Amino acid sequence: NAPPSHHELLFFTRRKLLPIPKLEDTVRRYLAAQRPLLNDDQFRRTERIAHDFQSGVGKQLQEELVAQDKNKTHTSYISEPYLYWYLSFRDSMMLTNPYVVFNPDPKTEYNDQLVRATNIVCSAVRFMKTLRAGLQESGVCHLNPTKSETDGFKRVFRWAPSFRSRPIDLSPFFRLFNSTRIPKRRVDELFTDDKARHLLVMRKGNMYVFDSLDGDGNLVTPAEIQSHLRYILSDPTPAAPFPLGVLTSENRDVWAGLRDKLMAAGNTEDLQIVDSALFCLSLDDEGMRDRFHLSDNMIHGDGCNRWFDKSLTFILTKDGQAALSFDHSWGDGLALQVFQNEIFEETTERPLVHPGSAAAAAVDSASAVRRLQFNLDSELENGIKKAQENFDSLMSTLTIDAMEFKKGGKALLKKSKLSPDAVAQLALQMGFLRQYGQTAGACETCSTAAFRDGRTDSIRPVTLQTQRCSHAFVFQPGRHSVEQLQAMLSECSAYHRQLIEEGIMGECKTCTWITICFDSHLFALHYLADSKAEALHGLFTDPAYAAIDLSILESSTLTSPAMDYAVIFLYAPDGFGVTYSVLDDRIGCTASSYPTRNGREFLQCVHKSLEDIFTVLEGKTLG
Repeated sequence: NAPPSHHELLFFTRRKLLPIPKLEDTVRRYLAAQRPLLNDDQFRRTERIAHDFQSGVGKQLQEELVAQDKNKTHTSYISEPYLYWYLSFRDSMMLTNPYVVFNPDPKTEYNDQLVRATNIVCSAVRFMKTLRAGLQESGVCHLNPTKSETDGFKRVFRWAPSFRSRPIDLSPFFRLFNSTRIPKRRVDELFTDDKARHLLVMRKGNMYVFDSLDGDGNLVTPAEIQSHLRYILSDPTPAAPFPLGVLTSENRDVWAGLRDKLMAAGNTEDLQIVDSALFCLSLDDEGMRDRFHLSDNMIHGDGCNRWFDKSLTFILTKDGQAALSFDHSWGDGLALQVFQNEIFEETTERPLVHPGSAAAAAVDSASAVRRLQFNLDSELENGIKKAQENFDSLMSTLTIDAMEFKKGGKALLKKSKLSPDAVAQLALQMGFLRQYGQTAGACETCSTAAFRDGRTDSIRPVTLQTQRCSHAFVFQPGRHSVEQLQAMLSECSAYHRQLIEEGIMGECKTCTWITICFDSHLFALHYLADSKAEALHGLFTDPAYAAIDLSILESSTLTSPAMDYAVIFLYAPDGFGVTYSVLDDRIGCTASSYPTRNGREFLQCVHKSLEDIFTVLEGKTLG
């Protein structure tokens, strides 16, 4: 029996749908997550409401959800509710688009803006061609490579996904290219035109297009792409006085109205060119001073040199720093990591252009490259000015802070038989407790991309175990021996590892796959209840439900050789949006926050918590 082909693996991950958990399991997990966050009276009230839901309205909704799911053989039950939630989000897309910063090319001379931009464009187009030809491998993230990255595993995987791995469904990737989110009143729409052959490039708020595919759908020569990008970078046209890109940072209803006016003013064709472009390449004219400047630039820049609606945007600074951002409505971080890893590997190991590469012969970039020019009346010009003011106001309230802990990382934690992710999450909880004196609701994004359109779910890392451990470290270090503190860390780690493994892949019971998370299931039931002309059950109006739904500590972790760091935004106005990476010898962390919270102080408290944890692991007492 030969190992299955990549096509077989891809077929399996695409046809397996995310199963609906049992309602009683979801209610039990929901209450377990609420227990550390509520006092006894609050918990008894929430418990009573949840059990009433389980035996009444919830039972009816569950039956209806299961019946609907049986008729949806093409997608998972959670796909439509998630898509609707993102497309109906009315605030700026800057607050939902994730941003991932590439590591620099190890060969410093390849970090030239023109060279790196050309290689990234070529690699992205080649990825697109492979994807559409059905040849792109389905990525597999291994929880334990020693057990799953083997020939024996591959033979078993032919019939069932392994508990020790996560095959990644690539079916959402058809939205990665030639796609745009179109602003509409109340609910946006996704648009895709896979026949288009041109690339959208932005510089100084000006918009340029040129074909990166020839008439047969093949990549034009890398030298041609380099020539066209060189032409754009040397174009003396001044910054756009009324940059259209900033409109995409507006409230979605406002932008929808202005887009209608743009079309009425005779700009329909050029807007369609923007919408159908393969992707957007933003070329910035500024070099980066430091990590904080880099974060601000990659997230938003000045708002003028981005088209936030595009499904995929690459950003290249003048000094060759690179990042990608994407529309979160159609895809999630783990799937995009497959794409980013491919781009980074090819551009750093097999670049198609090099420093000093000869210019393409007989290429007339002046004719091949077109700068889009839009008809703007006074109302549209005023709309752009107002959008710029709103952008500046929003950015003045948002802070991005970063921290790096260099006294240890994954290697030492694994040597101590602790889950690195458990320790990172525990440090976040300890940090908040140290700063504000209370336990905060938290959620960690968990990919369910092993299933077709599985999207994500949320692990709830705050448990009675982590609450007890956090209080011991922060408030009572002198009352516990080193051995007792180490035992608490081990207890937290063991339970967190269970949450992660079962949350990602579920448990296999007579070939029925279930997940330990509850958020997506409750969200789908809430979405279904909202569609009825009836009052919502008290579960969905319970203050405890609202509080856990908008977690104070919203976190996500992605680690790869391609990625320097990532930034996510927070949905709770009084919370932190945290991304972190646990590397062999260090732990990096970024936090986004609004004025109600102090992100820099929070990360200092997280750093102190990590210091205490590693001190205890070294067998030393806390001072």
